[in-house]
Amino acid sequence: MAWFNSKLRSSFSALLGVASPAPPAGEGITLEDIRQTMMELAAQDSTERAQKLTRRIRYASDVEALWFLRGELMALLSRHLGEAAALGEVERLSAMFTDLLPSGLRSRPSPLSHHRGDR
Repeated sequence: MAWFNSKLRSSFSALLGVASPAPPAGEGITLEDIRQTMMELAAQDSTERAQKLTRRIRYASDVEALWFLRGELMALLSRHLGEAAALGEVERLSAMFTDLLPSGLRSRPSPLSHHRGDR
């Protein structure tokens, strides 16, 4: 019953747009640190698309929501900075999520990151 009440309260808060408290962060990084970094990266582009993404980042309710916005941020940065530079920024950002996400949401090494000469 306590779980149900907690879940109901959390869902109601989400409907009202009240963000849940940030989870304890590893190495002093907070949900707001990640949010600020993402908004600064998106602000490098002044298009309407960037402004919409910035709003979505600002109002994301939890760390998982921010995690899933990384793909859109990567696409935005790729157009502005180029794919290699954008990937570097998103990898740096992804490192900030360490210890904040459930294990199933953490990044795995990409087979695309290996050198072609290694085969």
